[in-house]
Amino acid sequence: MRVLLISVNTETINMLVPPVGLACVAAATLQAGHEVRVLDLLAVRDAGDAIRRAAGDFHPEVIGISIRNIDDQNMKQPRFLLERAKEAVSCCRNASDAPIVLGGAGYSIFPESSLQYLGADMGIQGEGEKSFTLLLERLEQKADLSVPGLYLPGKGLQAERTFMRDLDGYPLPDPSLMPLPDAGREKIWLPLQTRRGCPLSCNYCSTALVEGCLIRRRSPQAVVKALCGWTSAGFPRIYFVDNTFNLPPAYARVILFSSI
Repeated sequence: MRVLLISVNTETINMLVPPVGLACVAAATLQAGHEVRVLDLLAVRDAGDAIRRAAGDFHPEVIGISIRNIDDQNMKQPRFLLERAKEAVSCCRNASDAPIVLGGAGYSIFPESSLQYLGADMGIQGEGEKSFTLLLERLEQKADLSVPGLYLPGKGLQAERTFMRDLDGYPLPDPSLMPLPDAGREKIWLPLQTRRGCPLSCNYCSTALVEGCLIRRRSPQAVVKALCGWTSAGFPRIYFVDNTFNLPPAYARVILFSSI
């Protein structure tokens, strides 16, 4: 299937953020044998025009939209960030008849209300690598949509979420799957997540809701190989986006002192 994946985040607070989560889903979708195009609205000037061009050129059969943030997390003067996502959904509706699937960390916090507000056809809460590719398979076969983590408008959750215990089972994305703004590779901070999940249940944090309570890891060898590949591709600035990089400390030490 032809799959258009769109990152609607356009915030530049602190640093430019490539859509690493969407790129992970794109890598898994490619691995499953589908044709994929990624559109990062942070890297374009006119979002509506970019969506129309992508839909017109690519003729997607499914459109996935990644929602990174619901608001800017500023307690004094919070800004609601879903208006642009709603505009993107509307542009997709006008440009294509393909079903629109929501996902991403922001969507996963409020799956039902976000799906209703944005007016998409369905949404996947939590990890998309497995559930999204399974959804594509079901859509292609016109089969039952009992996909883990999938929400349908007015029908709620279709099947309980599942979490991959061994993250090496998911491919790490190639930087080519992250369209970058006009700022050279040497100025981009490329995010890398070595583990997912957190058992601490802090009342101010959404990590457990998005990624589950069990810490799941990539092997140190896979992490170091990815680091070497990305730096060789011209990305000297890489930062870890693990919510619990030093939990447990032993794993963090292995990562920091590993070599291929």
